[in-house]
Amino acid sequence: MKTNILITSAGQRVSLVNAFMKELKKKFPDSRVITVDLQPELSPACQISDFYYKVCKVTDENYIPEILNICEKENIGMVIPTIDTELRVFSDSIGFFKLNNIYLIISDKQLIKSCRDKRELNNFFSKHDIKFPKPIDKKNPTFPLFIKPYDGSLSQDIYIIKKEDEITDYHLGHPKFMFMEYIDSSLYKEYTVDCYYNKNNELSCAVPRQRIAIRSGEIHKGVTTKNEIINYLLEKLHIISGAIGCITIQLFYNKNNNDIIAIEINPRFGGGYPLSYEAGANYPKMLIEEYFENKCINYTDDWEDKLLMLRYDAEVLVRNYE
Repeated sequence: MKTNILITSAGQRVSLVNAFMKELKKKFPDSRVITVDLQPELSPACQISDFYYKVCKVTDENYIPEILNICEKENIGMVIPTIDTELRVFSDSIGFFKLNNIYLIISDKQLIKSCRDKRELNNFFSKHDIKFPKPIDKKNPTFPLFIKPYDGSLSQDIYIIKKEDEITDYHLGHPKFMFMEYIDSSLYKEYTVDCYYNKNNELSCAVPRQRIAIRSGEIHKGVTTKNEIINYLLEKLHIISGAIGCITIQLFYNKNNNDIIAIEINPRFGGGYPLSYEAGANYPKMLIEEYFENKCINYTDDWEDKLLMLRYDAEVLVRNYE
């Protein structure tokens, strides 16, 4: 059986790679976690993995063939994509991985497409009776309002507009910008929920973590919280058709009235997942057990409440670099 794991676009995901290495070697001591990146020599996560490869850009037509060649060479049994732009590319090629008996841990193509396009995601929320920020007519706006691109990521090109004279021709003319209601941060706190969906597309774990401080679109300070969000997701999204592995759901929560407003779903490991892992939501272990050991993954809430994460910069030093 092939039990090596490949993590793509490893970049700075040192904690995620370490978690997979730790959990894999508990089960299969001789197995390895391989990483790939566009610049692996400058990737901290590649430097700490068991081995790494340099690959072309995700958008290059040779990307999937390169990944498949690495999988064959390294006896890879599971592939973990980590960035949004990879998901669509991998979803178009999932059949090649199945033919090679490789578990490609991604959700199905339609869910990936819906999550990437916020217009389609709003339709998904409506179908599941989930509130989302109300659209605002840019020709007749009310204030304050929020602007973001329908296919954006990493908190890029987002704007809070408090009054009419702050709207520019750039905002009005950008074809990808969505205008929507602004959610008052004095009433609502922002959360990312790390969810695990098993092979049957069933929610097996959900860890809400409050986003106390953000840097470059990722949580910088956060805390796990057992609250009403969990029951809400069990009611509304106990099953998501096509959902596989780690899915992150971003939402606003008002604890005074338990009101929840959803804003994003990302069908991949989020940058803040290491907090959930340290709290006991062991998704690498779940993946290894479910796919390599064919175990059933049932629902669990056995993770630590009120665990605070305070991130800081650390160094990976590489000797004799040229």
